[in-house]
Amino acid sequence: MKYLTFLVLILLLSENSIYAKAKSHKHRKQGKGGSKASPPPLASKGNGSDEEVADGNGTPTVTKSNTFSVLSYGAKGDGVADDTNAFEQAWADACKVQGSTVVIPSGSVFLVKPVAFSGPNCQSNIVFQLDGKIIAPTNSGAWGKGLLQWLDFSKLKGIAIRGQGVIDGRGSVWWNDKTTAYQAQDDASDLLEGEDKGGMPSAKPTALRFYGSTDVTVTGITIQNSPQTHLKFDDCIGVQVSGISISSPGNSPNTDGIHLQNSQDVVIHTTNLACGDDCISIQTGCSGVYVHNVNCGPGHGISIGGLGKDGTKACVSNITVRDSTITNTMNGVRIKTWQGGSGSVKGVMFSNIQVSEVENPILIDQYYCDGRKCGNKTSNVAISSVTYRSVKGSYVTNPIRFACSESTPCSGITLSTVVLHPSPNAKNEDPFCWEAFGEIQTATTPTVTCLRPPTQRPTNNDVSC
Repeated sequence: MKYLTFLVLILLLSENSIYAKAKSHKHRKQGKGGSKASPPPLASKGNGSDEEVADGNGTPTVTKSNTFSVLSYGAKGDGVADDTNAFEQAWADACKVQGSTVVIPSGSVFLVKPVAFSGPNCQSNIVFQLDGKIIAPTNSGAWGKGLLQWLDFSKLKGIAIRGQGVIDGRGSVWWNDKTTAYQAQDDASDLLEGEDKGGMPSAKPTALRFYGSTDVTVTGITIQNSPQTHLKFDDCIGVQVSGISISSPGNSPNTDGIHLQNSQDVVIHTTNLACGDDCISIQTGCSGVYVHNVNCGPGHGISIGGLGKDGTKACVSNITVRDSTITNTMNGVRIKTWQGGSGSVKGVMFSNIQVSEVENPILIDQYYCDGRKCGNKTSNVAISSVTYRSVKGSYVTNPIRFACSESTPCSGITLSTVVLHPSPNAKNEDPFCWEAFGEIQTATTPTVTCLRPPTQRPTNNDVSC
């Protein structure tokens, strides 16, 4: 009997416990929308601000967005308002975050004054996502007494500009200004002349420059109508340029397409270059440059130099240009040096180059002068180990011209499968050689008889860099 009483007591206690739990669940306080739940994560603001996300236990935590849209910093994008400050602020915040992205969205036109996006205190691997259009100011007051750069990226690691957007320098106001039209940028005595006469400053700016940076990428974008050079790399290591378009009229003065200086390990490919000067200009301090699948024209061709100006030492080596077309240009593939310089150009390969209506398809000019008074000098930059392989097409003036220095002759020139026919209105001049030494590996069209054999080459022109 005592056992049965104990068993009944246990059953009663169990029933009361279950009832109490059910009652407690039924009468829990609710809000208007039902049961209270953990807050959902907030959507990204797209301007690099802090945002809340839920962790694995449903507890809000704070993270940092890595996307910085210029619209979030007050950019109007109407092509009229000055958006420079918004770009500077977006960059200042992106600079603090590794792997961040500055967004210039499509569908907007941003008026931006000269601006510097600089390190060296910035984090690495920043992306400039350009899908909209950036335009330069056309009033002289925006440029002060003259600046050499418009959009300037300096001392960065892993910087990339990519997208389908446009950088428009609106350079016609500079080209058509009589005080600036044909003045050389490097003539310091003329830098302020334009401003003094009431026109645009004589120091015409480069549209987009990278300086002192490593692992630089430019892909997809269009750069057009720069006042001077469109895209410049100075003192950079590890440069990749692909899928871009550069465009300005063939008569726009000094508007180089891509300018390389003191830069190494550079690859340029799958690119269209149309301008008023050299499509690609390779200057002193460059080595390990590989150019392929490039379309050039109009313009002055693809050039190494001019080197050795004002008695300076120039060093260029290991340059390859191949699988490219050059159309309606002043020159095809050219090496040019000033008299009086020193140093060397060596290890150059021009291969599978198709030329059409080019004035001078193959040119070495060690007597380069830009129209000033250039006196005769005895020293020069030594040129050696230059190969022309499978250069074919049509010419207008002179198919092959090797004008080398008497004191520092060209050596190691190799011609192989060179076939150049005169265009219908060509002057049809014969190939020209002066102090040029090398070999002809296959028959050429036209026939080249002026290249002297390497056994006759003087031995005093080897210059160390």
